[in-house]
Amino acid sequence: MARILYIETSTSLCSAALSEDGRIISEKESAEPRAHAAMTAPFVKEVLGGLPVGACDAVCVSKGPGSFTGLRVGVSTAKGLCFGSGIPLLSVGTLETLYWQAFTEKLIPEGCRYVVPMIDARRMEVYTAVFTAEGRQLTEVRPQVVEADTFASLLSEGPVLFIGDGALKCRETIASENAFFHGCCPKASSMLIPAERAYQEKRFEDVAYFEPFYLKEFIATVSRKSLI
Repeated sequence: MARILYIETSTSLCSAALSEDGRIISEKESAEPRAHAAMTAPFVKEVLGGLPVGACDAVCVSKGPGSFTGLRVGVSTAKGLCFGSGIPLLSVGTLETLYWQAFTEKLIPEGCRYVVPMIDARRMEVYTAVFTAEGRQLTEVRPQVVEADTFASLLSEGPVLFIGDGALKCRETIASENAFFHGCCPKASSMLIPAERAYQEKRFEDVAYFEPFYLKEFIATVSRKSLI
C-alpha cells in the first residue's frame, strides 16, 4: 500500500490528510474563511508529522469544481510538492470526493438509489453530477439551475441523497419525501479510496500542465429541463 498526502481546498473547508497502508493516519482541517493560502502549507507540514514530502508515494489534490481561489491554492501547493520531491501527482474530483464521504461516513440512507453531490455556485445554481448508491457516476459534472422538477425522475425511483455545501439551499425547492439532504464540504480524508485506486492504476497527472477544473464558462440561465 502507498503513503499518500491529500490536499482539499475546493470549498470553504481547508483540509489535509495523510494515509498509509490504505487508512488515514493524520488529518487537519479548518473552515476559517479566506484562509486557505495561509493554512494549506502548515496543515501539510502538520499531517506529515516530521516526514519529508519525499517519503510519500504521491500527493493527491482536489481538482474541482469549486472555488477558483481555493482550487488554485491547493493545486499550486500540490504541484510544488510533487515537483520538488519528484513524486507523482494524483487528483480527485470534488463531487467524487463527496460521494465517497457519504459512503465512508455511512450517510447513504437505506434503499437509496442515487447520490447527488452538490457544490454551491450562486443563487439556485450548483455544480453537480449523479452517482448510483454504489458509486458509479451516471452523468458528467455540470452546472445546474435547481428547480422543483430538476431531479423528479430520480426521486420517482426511490430515496436520493443530496450532499455537499450546495445541498441544504435546495431543500425547500426539491420537495419530495424521497429527498434526503446533508450539508457538508469535501474533506481531504474522503479522497482515500479513489486516490488509492488511481495510484494502483498509475493514473498520474502531468505535474507541469495539470490545471483545476473550474467550470468558469457557465453563464446562469433559467432551465426547465431535468438533469436526466
